[in-house]
Amino acid sequence: MAENQIPVDVNPAPPPPALFRWTVLLVICSAMFCNYYIFDSISPLADVLKAQLGFTDSNLGWLVAIYHLPNIVFVLIGGLIIDRIGTRKATVLFASACMVGAAITASSGTLEIMALGRLVYGLGSESLMVAVITTIAKWFRGKELGFAFGIGNTIARLGSFTALNSPTWASPAYANWQWPLLIAACFGVFCLAGTVAYGFLEGRAAKRYDLRRSETDKFVFRDLFRFSRSYWFIVAVCITFYSAILPFQTFAIKFFIEAHGATRQFGGFLSSMIVLLAMVCTPLCGLLADRIGKRSLLVMLGSGLLIPVYLLLAYAQISLFIPMALMGTAFALVPAILWPSVSYTVEQSRTGTAFGMMMMVQNIGISSMNMLIGWANDFAKAGPENPGGYAVGMWIFTGLALLGFFFAYMLRRTETGPHAQGLETITIGSEKAGTEAQK
Repeated sequence: MAENQIPVDVNPAPPPPALFRWTVLLVICSAMFCNYYIFDSISPLADVLKAQLGFTDSNLGWLVAIYHLPNIVFVLIGGLIIDRIGTRKATVLFASACMVGAAITASSGTLEIMALGRLVYGLGSESLMVAVITTIAKWFRGKELGFAFGIGNTIARLGSFTALNSPTWASPAYANWQWPLLIAACFGVFCLAGTVAYGFLEGRAAKRYDLRRSETDKFVFRDLFRFSRSYWFIVAVCITFYSAILPFQTFAIKFFIEAHGATRQFGGFLSSMIVLLAMVCTPLCGLLADRIGKRSLLVMLGSGLLIPVYLLLAYAQISLFIPMALMGTAFALVPAILWPSVSYTVEQSRTGTAFGMMMMVQNIGISSMNMLIGWANDFAKAGPENPGGYAVGMWIFTGLALLGFFFAYMLRRTETGPHAQGLETITIGSEKAGTEAQK
C-alpha cells in the first residue's frame, strides 16, 4: 500500500506574506503611474498644439485614436503573450515600447512623427495594462482582490491627475509644445524601471514562496467563445463606459476653455476631478464589493450616474463641479467592480487572454469615438465663437451612457439567474470565493 502512495512534499513553500504582496502591488503600479502620465500628456497640450503647430480637432482626435487602433488586434495578442511567457518578462517588454514611443512623440512637431510615437507607445501601453491587471489578479485572487485593484487604480490615476494638472505645476513648460512631451518621455524611463524592479521581486518570491502558478494550456481561438455570458456583458459595459469618458477627456480642457470660458489651469483641474474622485473612491468601492458582493448591482448604479452628465455640461446653467463629480463617482465605482469581476468569470489560465480581449474591444470603442467626436466638433464648428457646436458630441456621449446602463442591467439579470458566476455572492473569506479562486 505504501509504495503506491504519491509522494508528498513535507516542506511545502509558504504563500507570499501580505507585506510582500502589497510591496509587489506598489512596485508594479508605479510603472502604471508613469504609463498613465504619458497617456494624458496630450490633453493639456490641445490648444498649444493648435496654436503653435496648427493642429485641428480632427488632428487631435487622430493623435489619440492612433494610440488605440493597433490595440484592436495587438492587445489580445499581448494577453496571449502574457499567458505564455508570464508577467515578469511581459511587463518589461511592454514598458520598453512605452518608453520608446514617448521619446518618438517628443522628437518632432509633425503630425506623422507624433502619430508614429503614439502608435508605438500604444502597442506597449495597453498590453502593459493587461499585464499589470493580470499580475494583481495572480497575487490577490481569493484575497483582497477588489481592494487591491482599487489601490492599483488609485496609483495609476495619480499619474493622470499629475499630467492633467501639469499646466499648473509645470506652467513654464507650456511655452513650447515640445517641453511637456519631453517630461512625458522621462516618465517612460521610470515606467521601464518599475517593471524591472517588479521582475526582481517576482524572481525572489519564486525561490521562497508558493506562487500557485496555474498550468497554461495551448490556446485555441474558439475558446474565446466559451467565456461565460457574464464575461461578455462585462465586456459590453466596458466598451460603452470607457468610450463615453476617455474620448471626452481628450477634448475636455479645450471644451471648458472654449465653451465655458475657463482658464487652462481651471479646465485642467475640472478634467482631473474625474481622476481625483476615482483615486480616492476606487479602493473603497473595491473593498465594498469584497465585503458585500452585489457587483452587478453596483455596476448598474455607476453606469446610471453617467447618463445625465453630458447634457448638464451642454445645457444646464449649474456649477461645472456637479456633472464632473457625477462622472468622477461613476469612474470610481464601475472600473473598481468591472476589472476584478473578470477574474471570477474565466479560468485562471485564461486570465491574460480574457483581459486582452476586453481591452481589445474597449480600444475599438475609444479609437472610434475619438475620431467621431473630433469630426463632430469640426462639423459643427465648435469653438469659442460657437460653443453650442459641442452639443453634438455631448448627445453622442449620452447615447453611449444609456447603452452602457442597458448592458449593466443585462449583467444584473444574468447574475441573478441560473447562469450566475457568483458576482453577487463572492466575498472575502466566503467558501465560494475560495472555490472560484482555484478555477
